Amino acid sequence: MIFSETPLRGAYLIDVERRGDDRGFFGRVFCEKEFATRGLATRFIQINNSLSAIKGTLRGMHYQLPPKAETKLVRCIRGSLHDVILDLREGSPTFGKSFSATLSAENRRMMYIPKGFAHGFITMDDDTEALYLVDEFYAPDRERGVRWNDPRFEMTWPVVPVAISDKDRSQRDFNPAWHLGSGGPS
Repeated sequence: MIFSETPLRGAYLIDVERRGDDRGFFGRVFCEKEFATRGLATRFIQINNSLSAIKGTLRGMHYQLPPKAETKLVRCIRGSLHDVILDLREGSPTFGKSFSATLSAENRRMMYIPKGFAHGFITMDDDTEALYLVDEFYAPDRERGVRWNDPRFEMTWPVVPVAISDKDRSQRDFNPAWHLGSGGPS
């Protein structure tokens, strides 16, 4: 695996290091030892699968509050998506900064998203499918969201969304009070 740190400390793009011949290739997408040597999560307890039928489907920006904050490892297994992460860690020098990358079935790239980040994506092809490995169980009472186009943050999206869930469409602008767990939208 080839780990490339993003400008947001603790977040990585991970590429499969392929060993191949005329039959195809072999490559690892996870190795506990390699993740541990970088101080990354090594215990994933849930694998989620999403399918977005329409190009331009936006999902996000989602996160969970401590103690149920999630680390995610995201990979696109069909089609392609523009993956966006937003640093919401208190005291982080990159608080409020975002990073994005294209994940596709073709490039097999993964995004490692540490706890304290909001995450979302927009699909760049019809029938785009993603797998997420997470290290915490879903906790609806700890779930929060940030509006995908909140003017406080400079998140960039390559296309205008054509499909957004009612839940994601109704997210409000970021409010530090509910981010810290004192109620608010979920």
